[in-house]
Amino acid sequence: MTVHDLPAVNASLNALSGILLLVGYVLIRRRRIETHRKVMIAAFVTSSIFLVCYVVYHAQVGSVRFTRQGFVRPLYFTILVTHVTLAAAVVPLALITLSRGLKARYERHRTIARWTFPIWLYVSVTGVLVYVLLYQPTWLL
Repeated sequence: MTVHDLPAVNASLNALSGILLLVGYVLIRRRRIETHRKVMIAAFVTSSIFLVCYVVYHAQVGSVRFTRQGFVRPLYFTILVTHVTLAAAVVPLALITLSRGLKARYERHRTIARWTFPIWLYVSVTGVLVYVLLYQPTWLL
């Protein structure tokens, strides 16, 4: 594996994180608390590994220019700006949410998780979209 394989790894980690978030949501709705806890820890670890790979990649390669033109260009930048902005918010939200859950502060955990879950899921899904639009232009649009 080379540094140039990391965008695909990152997209895969984002996709896996999104799947784990959805599974965790279903589990908590079914009151499967211990399994929910394990799945959400896995989602957090997956997202953490993504963050390390992302930093390594961009430390080596720098930023990658989006060269496509037409209606896909403003679509890409809209997705990118919202993705990056909300990704910055997910880090503290996920840390606080995870901490409260692990400390059994369930009411406070539930209160913040209602915000963390949709934002984190959006970031995971749009991370995959950014990859597809930037690195796989023939797949979409």
